[in-house]
Amino acid sequence: MSQHKKALGMVDMTLFTVSAILFLDTLAGSASMGAAALTFWLAFSVLFFLPFGLITSEMGTAYPEQGGIYAWVRDALGKRWGTRVTWLYWINLPIWSASIFVMFTSILSQLFWPDLELGGQLVLAILFNWAIIGLTCMPLKYGKWIPNAGALVKMVAFGALIIAGVLHALDPAKPLANDFSVQAFIPEWGSGVQYIAIVIWGMVGFELMSAASDEMENPVRDIPRATLFSGLIIIFGNVLGIFAVLAVIPAEDINMVEGLVDTFLALFGDSGMGRTLAIAMSVCFMFSLLSNAVTWSLGANRTIAKSAQDGEMPAFLGYEHPKYGTPVGAGIVVGVLVTLLLGFYGLVATSNEELFWLLFAAQGVIFMTPYMGAIVAFMHARINDPDRERPFRIPGGKPVAWLVTVLCFSCICMSVLLFMYVPGEGFDWPVVIGGVTALALGEITLRYSEIKRSRRD
Repeated sequence: MSQHKKALGMVDMTLFTVSAILFLDTLAGSASMGAAALTFWLAFSVLFFLPFGLITSEMGTAYPEQGGIYAWVRDALGKRWGTRVTWLYWINLPIWSASIFVMFTSILSQLFWPDLELGGQLVLAILFNWAIIGLTCMPLKYGKWIPNAGALVKMVAFGALIIAGVLHALDPAKPLANDFSVQAFIPEWGSGVQYIAIVIWGMVGFELMSAASDEMENPVRDIPRATLFSGLIIIFGNVLGIFAVLAVIPAEDINMVEGLVDTFLALFGDSGMGRTLAIAMSVCFMFSLLSNAVTWSLGANRTIAKSAQDGEMPAFLGYEHPKYGTPVGAGIVVGVLVTLLLGFYGLVATSNEELFWLLFAAQGVIFMTPYMGAIVAFMHARINDPDRERPFRIPGGKPVAWLVTVLCFSCICMSVLLFMYVPGEGFDWPVVIGGVTALALGEITLRYSEIKRSRRD
């Protein structure tokens, strides 16, 4: 019998999913496409977001097992593939965290230290990296308050951005910074299309709540409802947030790293009060970045530590603090990897924006790959376990099941490709090398652990 306490209701699951998927830091990147970004968001909401939500709702209610996507892939494709999912989820963490620290220190410099060069920003990023590692090695009863506070702060910042953007658009004395004619909403093929990857990246995460299935009060009833409500909030939040950015900043002038702060400054004006409010919202944004890093570190490090303790990963990743039981081994390895990544990509990047994109795109390749397994696991379950009770079943039988599978798998593949390939320019080789290296290290680590386990047995 499970020892987990039933603590998650439908509202908890909805808020958890919104907190996990709704990101302020990708709004500027999406808005770089101009009004076409809104078209892409609405289009992929139908082509990917809705189908993926249906898949995770069916899988989460038919297989309400602790572990979520890991358990689905393990049961469908075998333990080795389940372990690969664990590895990809975890190795994505240092790459993504490095991009978060670059954005954080860039905004810190923009607001309070404008003369700080890229090298100085990298030093600060490394220091913040180790501070976060220290926080995630604390007992969870203390560390959990940072994600909780971060979720609240994120909602405040999102609300302020959207309200100010809508008020700006409704003011006839303030012209919109971008063209919102019908023609502007028609996408054009070009280098900006690479940001489609960000749109799709911003739509995954429904499966996260299923990782805590044993702790849900009624997963069969609540998973579909939480998916629906959180999905609506996420779609409207992103669409309105992108509109707010485009209302005040020309698309060609949007900086992926500093764009959101520029938007706050433009929305709240140049008065003393307006600038103070803009800085306050920017600080909220910065705190939400750090809380995101803490949130994913708390989860991913514990996942890889459990895998290591089960013999599926090297033993040092499973080392825990003797008193607190926190994943110290995995945390230290993440800290070292982030430091090395910041140093390597800092050598090939010429600006904070380029550095952010290189790191973000590299983690995008890694992060999106496990979802291919999750989608295959769904169709595998439909074919090989047809008689299982499915409290929530995607209607339409096998034809619709195949349709949502093909749509979701195609969108994931396109996202991975666009993170690596820039239309009109070719492959972004540092991103390709980073992604391939992470995958290769996973295979080496997996084989090493299998050999050690076989010798032990």
